[in-house]
Amino acid sequence: MIREAAQFLDIADPFFRVHEGIAGAETLIGDKTYINFASYNYIGLNGHPRISEAAKAAIDRYGTTVSASRPVSGERPLHRELEQALARLHGCEDCVALVGGHSTNVTVIGHLLGRNDLIVHDALIHNSIAQGAALSGARRAPFRHLDHEAADRLLGELRPRYDRALLVIEGHYSMDGDVPDLPGFIAVARRHRAWLMVDEAHALGVLGPRGFGTADRFGVDPGEVDIWMGTLSKSLVSCGGYIAGKKDLIDYLKHSAPGFVFSVGMAPPAAAAALAAVELLQSEPERVRRLNDRVRSSCGSHERGLDVGGSIGASIVPVITGSSISAGRLAQAMFQPRDQRPADPLPCGTRNGPRGCASF
Repeated sequence: MIREAAQFLDIADPFFRVHEGIAGAETLIGDKTYINFASYNYIGLNGHPRISEAAKAAIDRYGTTVSASRPVSGERPLHRELEQALARLHGCEDCVALVGGHSTNVTVIGHLLGRNDLIVHDALIHNSIAQGAALSGARRAPFRHLDHEAADRLLGELRPRYDRALLVIEGHYSMDGDVPDLPGFIAVARRHRAWLMVDEAHALGVLGPRGFGTADRFGVDPGEVDIWMGTLSKSLVSCGGYIAGKKDLIDYLKHSAPGFVFSVGMAPPAAAAALAAVELLQSEPERVRRLNDRVRSSCGSHERGLDVGGSIGASIVPVITGSSISAGRLAQAMFQPRDQRPADPLPCGTRNGPRGCASF
């Protein structure tokens, strides 16, 4: 139906375009160079010589795969070095790294909770968390976006009926670019004896003076959060996911979480690349400052008549067009030479109008 509608409206399919070269500020599609607005390479580490060299050295020593799950025979020194570095960065006792970011949320949430439990989450939470909640069989209850008072009321109503409760938020929302009040959510979780889980996929490398994420931004004790989740595919320019927290939690997951126990260990070059990226993030904090300064200084979107919602301008700035059709037309116009673009690819009423069903 979507394809037929796009064909009828003469909107080109914007998906699965083949990009050549390194994903950075610019990208090569076909034989043309474009500005790349759709990259996770937030602090410009992709293609960094030190990271590429680390990945190549790992291939030379360990090959391209560990060829087994880590509990069986896939454990390599790089895995523990990466996990220890991530644990230190998050101020936690330990960490476990898995092969995929989406699958990390699915397997961990699906494994920790059961049908007698409760999962309370932000209404705009990532699909991976919703899928993990569905797998667990727990009662799932969303609250209004960013509203810790709504989460408080929801837990107050539902918590007494369930054995365990998990409160889940994102540190930096991947489609909206806004952030939660972490201290407020910590207080709610403690008040209702709930675990607090924060998804840092788009926060690490972006938020806080050092780029260490949401706790760094708010200056709170990371130990106040029970489960820190993150991915290696954004600022850390690799692939995979991880959970950081108490040693007992990590030990339990390493011995029982299906997505870890029954999955191949992380590929050596991916682990080496992520480890080198963590080291660069720690040693070059100016990258984080440069990212935030550039985005804020170039944004000015409201003044230009564009609706960017509640984005704080850290690394994610949506342009909300009001409809999928408008978003598709705008995307198509951006591939055209400047002198061939329509004067205004956004139809009347989409500028600074109500939030629509799509963003670009």
